[in-house]
Amino acid sequence: VQLQASGGGLVQAGGSLGLSCAASGLAFRPYHVGWFRQAPGKERDFVAVISWSGAITYYTDSVKGRFTCSRDNAKNTAYLQMNSLKPEDTAVYYCARAAGSGGSPHQNDYNYWGQGTLVTVSS
Repeated sequence: VQLQASGGGLVQAGGSLGLSCAASGLAFRPYHVGWFRQAPGKERDFVAVISWSGAITYYTDSVKGRFTCSRDNAKNTAYLQMNSLKPEDTAVYYCARAAGSGGSPHQNDYNYWGQGTLVTVSS
């Protein structure tokens, strides 16, 4: 039972990266998927959430217009496309599956977490 986040790496400011979150051994389709990040020396913060159908997304203000969530329930995979990256986007990015119905920016509302993937944006 796991979520596997991947796709992180080193990119220059203004560049793009796409993250993936693959689920195995757990129900995926009926649940919202959230993305969070933890910058060095800081707490883990909410980034975005996508509804179970993919029809609804919500983003923290700092990434609106630059990041896009999507998902492919047939592949049990969620995605986070990150464009126009900034040095302040540098963090370990985590995906998480909601514990119940609905989505939330609160970490306590998620009960399965990926291991995190590091995104480094150089200036």
